[in-house]
Amino acid sequence: MKTWTENLPLPQDCGSEFTQKGSANYTAWLLGTQEEREKKKRKAVIICPGGGYGHLSAREDEPIARQYLAMGCHVFVLHYSLAPARFPTALLELALLVSTVREHAQEWGIDPAGIVVSGFSAGGHLACSLGVHWNKSWLSEPLGLKAEQIRPDGMILCYPVVTAGEWGHKGSTERLLWGRMLEETEKKPLEGSEEEYEKRRREISLELQVGPHTPPVFLWHTVTDQTVPVQNSLLLADALVKNGVSLEFHLYPVGCHGLALATEETADGQERYIEPQCQSWITLAGKWLAG
Repeated sequence: MKTWTENLPLPQDCGSEFTQKGSANYTAWLLGTQEEREKKKRKAVIICPGGGYGHLSAREDEPIARQYLAMGCHVFVLHYSLAPARFPTALLELALLVSTVREHAQEWGIDPAGIVVSGFSAGGHLACSLGVHWNKSWLSEPLGLKAEQIRPDGMILCYPVVTAGEWGHKGSTERLLWGRMLEETEKKPLEGSEEEYEKRRREISLELQVGPHTPPVFLWHTVTDQTVPVQNSLLLADALVKNGVSLEFHLYPVGCHGLALATEETADGQERYIEPQCQSWITLAGKWLAG
């Protein structure tokens, strides 16, 4: 196996609207030897850990990578920029990583039509954002790329943040739009018109951005998630079905937010993160990947 970590800087001319240029990096794991990679092309999974765009969850990082590696996939974990970086900084970084993986597909033994993004919570929002926005010129052109270079071929979304509406996750929304959490009594520090704010809010409400261009989705959530309500996934599922997008959706009756693998391995010593009923998701995701 070959593994490395590398910085992923955005082009200098990406635009001045971002509060910081970003400080992303990615860790890669490639299975087999170079000779084996030249002979056999595998799918690649790009993991986006969660953390409300304020931190990155270690429980949704390497432990998840090991599972996808065991399935025979090459794996990349994106450590994307967090607040005070604002939308679409992290999205540009994910788009850049997808194009990088596709560009090196021959060298790294990757099927260029088998690049899947897998996100958890806010990382699920990031992964899904690429799935719904990959064909937008405002995303590809600042990177000097064509839309097809940044298109993911599938999405595995785990208890994702989806909407900035009624059922949205306050922390993720505020960090995306303003680069920080707002005080309860603080007026929203709008930059530009109310119309511009509404445009941005709609752009990060992903159920409003789904279309026939959206790649196939594997989705799971728990009914009792008190942090990112299950309505996020229900809104997304409804939009996917209405637009004829291939969807596999698993709704578990119990389980808190941030379960990761829902096993002792990713529980970090906290019993609430062990939920036997939800442990099947990774096996089901593997079957979906192989399909």
